[in-house]
Amino acid sequence: MSSILTNNTAMVALQTLKTINANMSQTQNEISTGKSVSTARQNSAIWSISKTMESDVKGFKGIADSLALGSSTIAVARSASEQITDLLTEIKGKVVAAQEENVDREKIQTDVTALRSQISSIVGAAQFNGLNLLSNREGGATVAQIVGNTGAGAGIKGSGSVSILSSLDRNSSGSVSASNIAVSKADLGTQAGSVGAGTDLAATAMTGAGAIAAAATATMTVVGDTTTLARGGNRVLAGDSYAIGGLTGITNPVRYIARDGDTVSDISAALVDRLNFEAASAGVAITASTDGTGAVSITNNTTASITTTSTLATGGTAGGGMEILSSLDVSSEEGASAALSAIEGLTQTAIRAAADFGSAQGRIDIQSEYVNSLMSSLKSGIGSLVDADMEETSARLQALQVQQQLGIQALSIANQAPQNILALFR
Repeated sequence: MSSILTNNTAMVALQTLKTINANMSQTQNEISTGKSVSTARQNSAIWSISKTMESDVKGFKGIADSLALGSSTIAVARSASEQITDLLTEIKGKVVAAQEENVDREKIQTDVTALRSQISSIVGAAQFNGLNLLSNREGGATVAQIVGNTGAGAGIKGSGSVSILSSLDRNSSGSVSASNIAVSKADLGTQAGSVGAGTDLAATAMTGAGAIAAAATATMTVVGDTTTLARGGNRVLAGDSYAIGGLTGITNPVRYIARDGDTVSDISAALVDRLNFEAASAGVAITASTDGTGAVSITNNTTASITTTSTLATGGTAGGGMEILSSLDVSSEEGASAALSAIEGLTQTAIRAAADFGSAQGRIDIQSEYVNSLMSSLKSGIGSLVDADMEETSARLQALQVQQQLGIQALSIANQAPQNILALFR
């Protein structure tokens, strides 16, 4: 049936042309944006997934920058540690030479002093963007300030290590958490510490010894403070000072001021090193050893008894990790002998620091490679979800252009149908 009111053929042709034009518009949009899914309206599920992945890529870009900064910071500390190790090796050579009687020990001491000053210069300059991993001397704060993280104690707890952002971890529920690589500082400074005036360290923090008879051994044990509630359960806090007195013949102080992160074992080991050094320097036959649990075993090899004492304080500032280096004096036979036993420990400290920094830098570099690889994988995944296949899009565009021309032609023919009805009335 032919009708001048309803042109079904034209309507079909028009609808077909609209569909063709819509497909062409979508194809042209894919060509201009390069994406098959550029808005949530096109495919909300794919769009939301791609946007989440894009945000992760942005996050990992920040992590890559953090890792690069961390690697550079550690590289500076590692290089400085290696240089300090070389300088300590030179000092060791000087110290060994000073063991000979027929040498000018004063001139050797001058060389040792110059090399020691160079070590101090290297430590002071070994910073990157204001962070020096060869310094861990925060102190001068009260116990309450450290525990409360206020005033002079703000930031002291945890200052013994540096956290470097290394990853973003997303679990199955979608929540994200950050992962860090902790790098411990290695204090290689030579500056002396200062004892604080705080008296809130329990007397039981160091126990034992007292009178030690001639040719006898007794033990003092560093326990730490386990009773003072104000310490928040911390046996050792930065600035805690432990000193051993009553060592007849030894005039220099035998003490150690804790830095952040120290344990009772660290304190006892430091006290042993200092006691042995000062005894050898003074030519006194008193020696000490430790079993690594906080015990300081003191052997009195003199001919008279001694009575050891302990002095405790808080609020001090720790000396450099190589504080004893400033006390090396090879100008005397006793000093040269003491220096020989001390220099080996100092060298091992620097070697250990360089090795630890090298290990940390290696781990960061591996993580950095992984993060860069992960970003590439995420970008590829995003591309496979939303990027347009340009070869297919080009072929589809040409097909749609032909269909559009045919659609226009079909609509034109359909619109001519009412004209044919006029022939029936002639």
